[in-house]
Amino acid sequence: MQTLEMPSITSQEPLKLADAPEWFQTLQNLAWETYQNTPAPTRKKETWRFGDLKQLNLDNFIPASEIDAGDIELELNGLEEASAQFIFANDATVHAESDLPEGVICLPLEDALQEHSTLIHQHLLKQEVKLGSEKYAALHAANLSNGLFVYVPKGVEIEKPIEAYHIVAGDNATIFPHTLIITEDNAKVSVVDYFISAKTGQQTNTSEVCYADDADETHLVLAMNDLVAANGSQLNYVTVQNLNLTSKVIQIGSTTVDRDARAKSFVLNVGASWARNESYSTLAGNGAHSDMLSLNIPTGEQQYDQRTFQHHAAPHTYSDLLYKNALYGKAKTTFSGLIAVDEGAHYTDAYQTCRNLLMEDTTEANSMPGLQINADQVKCSHGSTASAISDEEIFYLQARGIQPKAARQLIARGFCVQVIERLENEQLQNLVLNYLDEKFSSIS
Repeated sequence: MQTLEMPSITSQEPLKLADAPEWFQTLQNLAWETYQNTPAPTRKKETWRFGDLKQLNLDNFIPASEIDAGDIELELNGLEEASAQFIFANDATVHAESDLPEGVICLPLEDALQEHSTLIHQHLLKQEVKLGSEKYAALHAANLSNGLFVYVPKGVEIEKPIEAYHIVAGDNATIFPHTLIITEDNAKVSVVDYFISAKTGQQTNTSEVCYADDADETHLVLAMNDLVAANGSQLNYVTVQNLNLTSKVIQIGSTTVDRDARAKSFVLNVGASWARNESYSTLAGNGAHSDMLSLNIPTGEQQYDQRTFQHHAAPHTYSDLLYKNALYGKAKTTFSGLIAVDEGAHYTDAYQTCRNLLMEDTTEANSMPGLQINADQVKCSHGSTASAISDEEIFYLQARGIQPKAARQLIARGFCVQVIERLENEQLQNLVLNYLDEKFSSIS
């Protein structure tokens, strides 16, 4: 991978991967043109309603420079057991190990482009971005150089999850990680992506990378994923966003679910000063099932902006969205979701729920659920709530010897657990609970 530093990610054409397939080079050239020709979002765009457009000034961000693998600490807060583990630092592969069944392909994307070009070409960046960040998806594609590629062949089930850490270091550094997961008929896999800030400091002429929420460096992550679940397969995807509190992230996800397949995506936001998540799920075959889950704990002045689309393109499909936010300080969340049922997609069964727990009077939660139905015999519902903890709940716990502060934390944790239980996997549940408890312990 070429690593020549550029003045800004927005002002100069990005460098290309050496020896990349011709189709990939063409894709990146077109993406750069698209980025340059696409206007930035304005207040008039419905997809940015209540959004903080000031966060979209990216002129100070530069491509992340290469980090020496010896400077990366490998003791990370992840799964107890994984079938494969990858660590990417500033989009370079610094660690890779796996113990996977025969026929499974699990590689850094830069290697997979060389070895499995045709397969990747069939699925990479095929879904049009429609939820507001078209310009930034193009910037991602133009700079794409690495990420995780997972292919699970027909009938193969991977019991232990695969995990990938995406670490970013360097002031104003930007990374562009991409995850592509393909499950063939009746296959099964779970994948966890972590987005983590690193802080590089000089000590006696040596450099160390440490992980700290109070790091002074500002980072930017422009991440995308393509999830493709073929007939009868099961695909679980978990994102843990724990960047430091001065950084930004835009994550754009696309999921396609075929006949009788089941896809489950879970987003946990505990870090970053500003996060924008866009999730588009297409139910493309009869019996397709999609679960869209998210848990967000913003504190201080953190802002989390989430946009979703549940696209029912076939009959007899099911989707269920549950997003929960527990807000502290002057935190702000925005949720906008749409369930769209195409003509002919009869017997659709779809749900959309956003719950907001306002832990202080200074928080702000905006929710905009919606329905667009063009078929008969459907069952669709959507709703949103925002409320504070009642005095009666606090009094109940105080009567049992629990102090008010601890009582509020217990209630907030219980509020969050409902989403975590939907993962239906003990390892993944414990992983998310660990990050959740760390976040709550940091709240004074």
